[in-house]
Amino acid sequence: MQVDLTTLVVEEYEPAIDFFTQALGFDLVEDSPSSTNDGRPKRWVVVRPPGAETGILLARADGERQRAVIGNQVAGRVGFFLRVADFDAAYDRMTAAGVEFATAPRTEPYGRVAVFLDIAGNRWDLLGPA
Repeated sequence: MQVDLTTLVVEEYEPAIDFFTQALGFDLVEDSPSSTNDGRPKRWVVVRPPGAETGILLARADGERQRAVIGNQVAGRVGFFLRVADFDAAYDRMTAAGVEFATAPRTEPYGRVAVFLDIAGNRWDLLGPA
């Protein structure tokens, strides 16, 4: 058993795809036409870190209720965690790509960590070995 996907609500597909594939280095696993239950067009867009099993379904907000959670899907908490083997290299690459960090890197008992914001403003931990 495993968690296959988690959903991230975004404003638009293309900027989100660009952020995850270019700034974070994720793979675009799938980008297929789909439709809502009532037949309106949408896309099935999945990104995933290289070598990872769990991916993120990028879901364009559909309606005011969904737009209201963009950037605040977990009520301002860090809700997503990206573990990397080389913290400094990942941090430098992400900073050069324009990723906004909300905290400076620090060392905790569980490793190196810095909080960054995704394209929508959700908070993530970048995690590396201590």
